[in-house]
Amino acid sequence: MSPTTPLTGDSSIKTWLEDPVGGPIIRDLLSQSGQDPDVLRPVRRLALKRLVKLSKGQFSQELVDQLVARAATGDVPAGAPAASATGAGTAVEEVADETDATDATDAVERPEWVERIDRGRFTGKTVIVTGAGSGIGRATASRIVREGGKVVAVDVSQERLDDFAAEHDGAEVVTLVADITDDEKIDEVIAAAGGRIDGLANIAGIMDDMTPVGELTDAVWERVMRVNVDGTMKLMRAVVPGMLAQGSGSIVNTASEAALRGSAAGVAYTASKHAVVGLTKSTAFMYGPSGLRVNAVAPGPTITNIEATFASPLGAQRVRQAMAVLPDAAEAEALAASITFLLSDDGVNVNGVVLASDGGWSAA
Repeated sequence: MSPTTPLTGDSSIKTWLEDPVGGPIIRDLLSQSGQDPDVLRPVRRLALKRLVKLSKGQFSQELVDQLVARAATGDVPAGAPAASATGAGTAVEEVADETDATDATDAVERPEWVERIDRGRFTGKTVIVTGAGSGIGRATASRIVREGGKVVAVDVSQERLDDFAAEHDGAEVVTLVADITDDEKIDEVIAAAGGRIDGLANIAGIMDDMTPVGELTDAVWERVMRVNVDGTMKLMRAVVPGMLAQGSGSIVNTASEAALRGSAAGVAYTASKHAVVGLTKSTAFMYGPSGLRVNAVAPGPTITNIEATFASPLGAQRVRQAMAVLPDAAEAEALAASITFLLSDDGVNVNGVVLASDGGWSAA
């Protein structure tokens, strides 16, 4: 973007930060709340206006309009922080030199990805989606219903489910508040599907606190394994009999970059996602000849409501160091595109794979 091109809400965050007027305005806004420009690094390719939705109300449309107006008049605040390649206080602070080297090769601003809906891809199909109230689960459930399917949307939050259902008024959506580790609730999920289950998207999951095994507590281990492994297994076990009876079915589990490497999380989360891969591959092998397809998606950095905490100084230091080659965070809709591909008949010849949907992180 040339210096004479006016900044708008459609201009990327990267463009804003690099602009001689927009950059100081944004940095001053961040500094007022004690934040550094690096907090925007994972989403720097997105249009500024996208922060309205992603921030869940913290960054309003009114604020976007104010920033655009200030940029248009050259209203640079006195004493605004100067531009810098990277800041401090983020997950990449210890490896700023490596991050700068990565960004130096990134001269071309790529266009935003646009979701393209195939409105008949899930027509006549019923799919269970866990974690459907937010993040990747919500994006996946939304795409399925917009492509003609019936969704049994499962989440621990009634409020989030109500919001999802309202957003898709008129679509075939059955909502159910359920803890996926509870056998009785699993039975309710199966009953809610109404006799036929064509797909299961196991997306609900939780993060650990980044602790290595020497500092791991039983409480963290048991909680993470219960949700990420036991809950995934229980739903798989519950849907398989019906799928076998009808001779078809597709299951997609959510693994993680942590299922492909040891440097993306603490030991509990890493072990849990490796276990999800084992569940996926074994089930694909056992039931593939019977018409079932079972695959997993391994997301890289994704904009969701799952937040990482660092309870261990060693864990924080090691994981942050590994994030030197972290790609831009993807929006949940991009992960939903990968998941629905595997769920749908488009993935007809794919069984037992772990699809790394991580922006190339696993190739680094």
